[in-house]
Amino acid sequence: MGGLGGLLGGLKIVRKQALSARGGETPAQRRRRRSVLFLCVANSARSQMAEGFARHLAPRGVRVTSAGSRPGGLNPLAVEVMAEVGIDISAHAAKSMDTISLDEIGVVIFLCADEICPVFPARVERIHWPLPDPAAEKGSRDKRLRAFRRVRTELHQRIGALMELV
Repeated sequence: MGGLGGLLGGLKIVRKQALSARGGETPAQRRRRRSVLFLCVANSARSQMAEGFARHLAPRGVRVTSAGSRPGGLNPLAVEVMAEVGIDISAHAAKSMDTISLDEIGVVIFLCADEICPVFPARVERIHWPLPDPAAEKGSRDKRLRAFRRVRTELHQRIGALMELV
């Protein structure tokens, strides 16, 4: 699941080139750029954990949300593993991307791996983090918790780096 430097380094270079080509940003462009959407299919585990970390780590003024193309319910194991690191996502709810104001989103991070990623308008910066769905893990509770913890750790590292750029 590595490769963080390349993933985010490219985003920084593209953003700087785009800004210099446009001659700066309007206030609306700046607000949009500082709005991050974590997107997956069910909005029950990966994107909910990502939203929790991003809200916790984001600089002031950065708007964070998550959504799914076919939202389900919040996975209780996602809530449990986030509580282990002091972040409470128990009040989160799965949201459909139909409820998100798409014109206000600047960066979309797709978290789907084996499933088909949702389609999203082209006017945004896109990042794909193909993380395995921990909710798909079969087996004992301990095995499933380990899967959630692996994804949680990867999300924490990537989001920490991302928040330095927004």
